[in-house]
Amino acid sequence: MTDAWAHWFWLWDLFFALGYVTMVVVLVDQDGATATDKVVAVSALTAMAAWYVLYGRAHVTAAEQSPVRGRVFVAGNLALLLVGVAFEPAMSFTLFAVCTLAFMSLCLREAVVYVVGANLVPVVSALAEEGASAMVRQLMPSTLFLILFSVLLGTWITRIVAQSQERAVLIRELEESREEIGRLSRETGAAAERARLAAEIHDTLAQGFTSLVTLVQAAESELDRDTAKVRRHLTLAARTARENLTEARALVAGLMPTALGTGSVDQAIRRQLERFAEETPVAVTYRAEGDTVGLPTALEVVLLRMVQESLTNVRKHAKATTVTVSLHVDENRAALRVCDDGTGFDPAAAVDGFGLRGMRNRATQVGGTLSVHSGENGTTVELEVPR
Repeated sequence: MTDAWAHWFWLWDLFFALGYVTMVVVLVDQDGATATDKVVAVSALTAMAAWYVLYGRAHVTAAEQSPVRGRVFVAGNLALLLVGVAFEPAMSFTLFAVCTLAFMSLCLREAVVYVVGANLVPVVSALAEEGASAMVRQLMPSTLFLILFSVLLGTWITRIVAQSQERAVLIRELEESREEIGRLSRETGAAAERARLAAEIHDTLAQGFTSLVTLVQAAESELDRDTAKVRRHLTLAARTARENLTEARALVAGLMPTALGTGSVDQAIRRQLERFAEETPVAVTYRAEGDTVGLPTALEVVLLRMVQESLTNVRKHAKATTVTVSLHVDENRAALRVCDDGTGFDPAAAVDGFGLRGMRNRATQVGGTLSVHSGENGTTVELEVPR
């Protein structure tokens, strides 16, 4: 039973209460009936009301009805109806409540059978008292009409209630689905944000700390031999630390990379290469073609991060002497190529680190492709992204 049905069920209680009072007045006011007939009829009517209040109402308003309890309830109503009609035919007017409760308590098929039988009670009673008289013939048309009306109305109401219950189930399922979708969306968003933060930290802070460690180690190695080199390494370390601090603040604020905050991606790449050349003995060559000013920020971030990650890999693993970076931008795409002459590696076996996986994820997010070719003569990383 739906919440709305239970909420408004007090109207049915009011309907039955008014019906009970009306029927008591009708039975008491019957001419030609003996005092005994009236007392028995009113007693049967009162028993029906008590039977409903004490037993039937709990079944009718239950969320899950028991078929056995429903049959017991309507059987009790029918027995009291038979007793009342046997002493006072006017008791048959209680059929309006008996039939209604039958459709509330039984499945549709059982309710129809019950209603047909209950509506035949007055006819059978009149037939038993007067035989095949004109009164019985007069009762038959009205009885058939009442049966037809009761069955059609009960069927219609039952169908409406069933549809309402089905809609209530669908609404609950929809609400549960929306909650599940919301939960999955939150989890997906959280996972995406964790992946983004992991990539940003790897491509900025982790690389900066790597540079700091390298510069400090270089300064330490020259500490007793060349004070000028030590000072130069420490100056670069201090600059790297300040840049890392700026990157950390930008990361917390969710801003674009600080390297892109003061110019185009071409200028940002040049600054990264200049810094790399200062910190390592690797010779760097850079070539840019096309207009890099009008690129979307998302593409600029991917291009810059790829250069940073590639340079970090060269610094940590390649043992290269030269690095060549080329950027080509046209109306349809931007292509970046980073080549070194280092020792190379097996791209298929490089699955432990975050670098290549992070670069591929970044390329996929903007609809681009990343390819890595490596061997004894060095490594080439190529990124192509649509504009």
